[in-house]
Amino acid sequence: MRNALRVGGCLAAVTAAALALTACGQENNSQGGGSSPAKGGKPTVCLVMKSLANQYFQDMQKGAEKHANDRGDLKLESVGTQNETDIDGQVSLVDKCITDKAAAIVLAPADSKALVQSVAKATQAGVKVVNIDVKLDDAALQQAKLDVPFVGPDNVEGAKQSGLALGKVLGPGGKVVILEGNPGAANAAQRKQGFQDAIAQDGLTLVDSKTAHWETDEAYTVFGNMLTAHPDIQGVMSSNDAMTLGVAKVIQQRNSKVKVASFDNIDAIKPYVQDGTVVSTLDQFPSQQASLGIDYAMKMLAGQNVTGWQKTPIKLITKSSAG
Repeated sequence: MRNALRVGGCLAAVTAAALALTACGQENNSQGGGSSPAKGGKPTVCLVMKSLANQYFQDMQKGAEKHANDRGDLKLESVGTQNETDIDGQVSLVDKCITDKAAAIVLAPADSKALVQSVAKATQAGVKVVNIDVKLDDAALQQAKLDVPFVGPDNVEGAKQSGLALGKVLGPGGKVVILEGNPGAANAAQRKQGFQDAIAQDGLTLVDSKTAHWETDEAYTVFGNMLTAHPDIQGVMSSNDAMTLGVAKVIQQRNSKVKVASFDNIDAIKPYVQDGTVVSTLDQFPSQQASLGIDYAMKMLAGQNVTGWQKTPIKLITKSSAG
């Protein structure tokens, strides 16, 4: 999700070798640390996200911090990685939350399988875990004998809605490509499936499909190569807005008429929705996902049983709906 939006020195502190959970924009952390609360104190909840260079997760962080402040009954540690593929860095962040004796972890995993071991480690340490945004792998969870609630949207349906909007513009036979998310992330596979469903329903022609790992710069290169190899491409189904920013740059530089269906509805994509380059994007309300994840974590700490998929809303965004 975002090239132009970089997090400064605060982000560097998060991803330094020590991976200390410092006050990276965390107004809630006046007491620091994430240590176990004293009797009558506030429990610490760790929100562990993916790339904080991505506006999607910046929005998630801001919403979570506001929600925690509004609740007033917890301390929030909100951290993330430097890029979308930094799985080892995210594992280290989860380990730090455990070491600092957080009461709960709300996790948006970078990889649906690789983070299951970290979740198992947290659970064994008595830490409550809520999974948000990217679903942990069901088979891996079952093998680890873990029951972790998931708070997140229907990515297949969301991508299908966005893809169908592009299909209406292109018409049957329109030639399209797919830019996939990070291999290993469940939402990447789900969004690709949703786009494929839209392609089949609208009678479009799929020319190529490749990953750009959610990243703007990589999408710029990948799509540029696609357009060179297939100059008759008419549409792109991009699995997140960060990659779409790279696609839009290629379209502008080559004065192309290619149209894009996207996913996330970050602020940086809105000018492209208004000028018609992006036909559609899909709002999945990241702040609400994090806030609900915090709420469920607090319920679990209070002894309530929370399990299964807690589905969150989605909304198709087009030029007409954006106003």
